[in-house]
Parts: sequence; C-alpha cells; structure tokens
Amino acid sequence: MGESYLVIGGSGFLGRNIVEGLLARGDKNVSVLDVVQRFHDVTFYPGDITNEVDVGNAIQKSGATCIFHTVAPNVVGGSTRDLFYRINVLGTKTVLACAAAYGVPKVVYTSSAGNVYNQTDLIDIDERLTVPENQRDAYNATKAEAEALVLAANGQDGLHTVALRPAGIFGLANVIKNNQTRIQIGSNCNMFDWLYVDNCVKAHLLAADKLLNPPIDPSALTRSLPSITLSTGKYTIPTSDARPPGPALEIAPEVEERYFAFQEGIQDKSCVRSKFDPLTEAALELEPTYPLQVAGQAFFITNGEPMYIWDFFRAMWKELGHKNEKWVIAVPNALGLVLGTLSEWYSSLRGREPGRRVLGYEPEVGIEEGIKRTCAWWIAEQAQSQKT
Repeated sequence: MGESYLVIGGSGFLGRNIVEGLLARGDKNVSVLDVVQRFHDVTFYPGDITNEVDVGNAIQKSGATCIFHTVAPNVVGGSTRDLFYRINVLGTKTVLACAAAYGVPKVVYTSSAGNVYNQTDLIDIDERLTVPENQRDAYNATKAEAEALVLAANGQDGLHTVALRPAGIFGLANVIKNNQTRIQIGSNCNMFDWLYVDNCVKAHLLAADKLLNPPIDPSALTRSLPSITLSTGKYTIPTSDARPPGPALEIAPEVEERYFAFQEGIQDKSCVRSKFDPLTEAALELEPTYPLQVAGQAFFITNGEPMYIWDFFRAMWKELGHKNEKWVIAVPNALGLVLGTLSEWYSSLRGREPGRRVLGYEPEVGIEEGIKRTCAWWIAEQAQSQKT
C-alpha cells in the first residue's frame, strides 16, 4: 500500500506546501492534523498537538507510517514563552509519545536554523556547531529543546527521527502595504541564508524517503561538491561585496569594479565560493564517530545563496512593482534589537550542510526565481481577495 503520511500543522504555510508536494508526486495516503481546516483535498483531523487523544486518534485512523511535524506557534503578535513551551516542547513530546505508542517508524521534525545562533556571525558553519546554553529568545530556546527531544527519540521504541533546520522561508510583502520600505535596521552589512519554500519541501520529502536508509560509507565521498549558482550562473555567487542580485541602494566605490564585472559576465575570482566541505577526510577526522546517515541527525536547509538582508527585501519589493526608496532611515542594530523588529536575522548563517551528501538535497529554485514566484503568488492572492 505504500506510505501513509500525516502532516501535523498541514493547514499552515510549510505544512500545506508539504501536502501539495506529496500529492504532486502521486502519494495517495495523505492526511492533516491541525486546529483549523483550510483545505479540503485530503483527510483532515481536528486536534490540539498537546492532546494525546487528538494526536493518537489522527495517527490511528490515518494509519500513518510517517509523520511530518511542522507545527510552530506564530512568533508575531506578542506570543509568550508559555505558549512557545506548550506548542514546541510539550506538543513535540506528545507527537513522539503517540508515534511510539502506535508504531509509527518515521518522524520528520521542522526545527529552526536559529537554534544555533549565539549572537555572533556564523559563517561556513556545519551541524557540529553546538546549540548555545542560553538562547536569546524563547522561540529558539524552545525549538532547540524540542529538537533535542526528537533526536534523542531516534532508535527508541522503533522510532527513526530527523530534524531539519530551515533558513528564512520567504514571503515579505506586507511592508509595502504598511509603508515601511524606508525603514532599515542596521547597516545592511550582514548576510543571511534564505530558503524558497519548494526547496524546503524537497528537503522534507528527501528526509522522509531516506530516514530508514543505512549509513553512507565515508570512503564513497571522493569528490568535492560544486557551488550552488542557480541565480548567478558560473561567473559569481551572491556571497561577495559585488552584492548581486540586489538591488542595493547604491554601489560603494570599492565594489563598483566587481559589480560591473558581474554585469558583463566576467569571472571575478574574489567572488568564488570557498570549497569548505564538512565531510572531507580532514573534517571527518575531527569527529570520527560522526554518522553519515539521516536518522538521528539535524540538517541545515538553505538555498545556498546568501544575500544581504535588505538587498533581499528590496529585490522582492521591486518585483512587486514598488519603487525602491532613494533614502532610508537606518535604525542602529541595538535599537532594532530592542524593538524586536528582526529578532534572529542578524546572524550571517551560511552553513555548508551535509544534507547535500546524506539527504542528496540540492535547491531546485534559485533566489531570483523564488522571488519572482513568491511575488506572482502574492499578487494573485491579493487579486483574488479583492474579488471575494
């Protein structure tokens, strides 16, 4: 009969996209557990993630052999630590307990890349970076605690678990409606790894498909991985001072030559991605017991194309037809953090994830194409809402 999938949080943004990804590839047995039903193309079970009766009922009736746990509380609007703890930690405990009780072999948990943020720039990191003891905010603290529960459950009671740490999944149009495009937090010198939702879905499906696979033999890792250049082609990548694909408000004199070299398609050696690979022989010697398998692991999932934060925003606003401002109000970082405007986005999280090796994950949609698709979807949604 094949797999039977239960997407917990399947009415939410990522959960719904996972449902659509499963259906698109021909999976028939797909169900959703959520507090509200927004779609009617799969079996729906209403329920609270912290209620064992609700979760157990959905697992039992759906015959789930794989659970995608995508639930997370809304981080906007003054959510409290109690809510974060209840949903992220207690809810995850409930899911794991019910999965074990009903013999579900696979649980794929949507964690957070912010788990490892230690209030410093994080550049060329991998999954061996430890989670800091004192998290800056309750959301990431409770997500990290839930992730630890998921990974600890691997191998217990027949469970095989994996945690995925997505970077910022994008969709940022409301600032135009709210006339906030002149406001910039910080100097725009920090880069951030973004993630288009279709790429995030791909990583989740790969994790589910490979969760029971045996470990990979390290001796088979004989080639270096190529750079990810979906948006920029072979010439350069958006990790340099050239700042493609932009648009930046202005071109600094020291990067003008690189910028025009990029425009002309000339290779700029200073723009080439480093070949850091956490699974090289030298890297593996640092931790001989590092298991090359999906089960029991956490993986960073990104588009592999870091961008300066405000360049990304302005690229999206431009795609939506908004004329970027020629001047902005640059709010100092300290004040921005006090205001909580960008909470966790001031880490330059640019992980070189083993997910490319172990999961076989490669992003299929580049940043520029992802921005175009996101904006086209948003415009269509706005037009539809005006009709209704």
